[in-house]
Amino acid sequence: MVAVATGALTLTAGVAQAVDKVSAVHAFPPFLVYTKTFLAMVEDINKRGEGIVEINVRGGPEAIGMFEQPNAVRDGVVDMVHTPGSFYGASVPEIDAMVAARVTPMEARSNGGAALMDEAHQKRFGVRHLGWIDGGVQFHIYNSKPFNFGDDGVVDLSGVKLRDNPIYHAFFEALNATTASMPSTEVYAALEKGVVDASAWTSIGLMDLKWDKFVKYRIDPAFYNTDIGVIFNQDSWNALSAESQKLIEEVVIEWEAKSFADRQKDVVADAAELQKRGMEFVPMSEEASAKYLQMADDASWSRMKGRLDKMGGDNSYDALRKTYYGE
Repeated sequence: MVAVATGALTLTAGVAQAVDKVSAVHAFPPFLVYTKTFLAMVEDINKRGEGIVEINVRGGPEAIGMFEQPNAVRDGVVDMVHTPGSFYGASVPEIDAMVAARVTPMEARSNGGAALMDEAHQKRFGVRHLGWIDGGVQFHIYNSKPFNFGDDGVVDLSGVKLRDNPIYHAFFEALNATTASMPSTEVYAALEKGVVDASAWTSIGLMDLKWDKFVKYRIDPAFYNTDIGVIFNQDSWNALSAESQKLIEEVVIEWEAKSFADRQKDVVADAAELQKRGMEFVPMSEEASAKYLQMADDASWSRMKGRLDKMGGDNSYDALRKTYYGE
């Protein structure tokens, strides 16, 4: 819950100004680029919000398990969480619109998609969705063994022991992979012991995790988008001063654009370094690539629609499809 502390005296009235205190956690370890972005953004908020609002980061998955963090912010254990939306997608199915999006975070912000996403979070999960951070980064499947292909040229994952994650589970089911769900912090040991042969991960950050010690092949093209967002407990948000709310919103929106631009440079740099280290990028044909990507998109949108239909009532499927996918 947001706490209020006594701050500096105002010059006009000589009255102590209340400083909003915010607690926060992040899903990934601090050495990953995504966490570095979040921590830099928090530093920016604290610097610009001195005497107004102060965010105290309690840590990452060592403080609260990464898959438990969404419920923690919903329940008010912490005020603010930096996490992939797919970690709580069963509660907020609309998050799949970000996963299969064809737009940038800035475009979703301008065309009304971001407002729809925030509305869904408030209605279904009791949190504000403040922004889509480090967008524009996609996923690849990385394998310790050469890939096999079907007669249609699409990669065949039959028999591959693949580390799973909520963001791409539906897609991997469609590819007939044998999956094992686990946090990213456990994948290094799983690869080392042969518990899994392969894992999907983003185009960047694989070397930070040191998975490139084991995985030597990457399938192209990339699919999906990172869906990392900043969510804030609704009651805690309402307890903030209007000045604190405005400042946090403004900084998060600025960092949507800044982090997007920064990550595009990282994608190019990481690809070059992985190939330099000997990783083989394995492309599919144009026709196979189109089928592969369509399978990925269909899996995500179908999962979203199925979940929304089960929840009943009005839903924003069509509006999200238009704002995030252009259809």
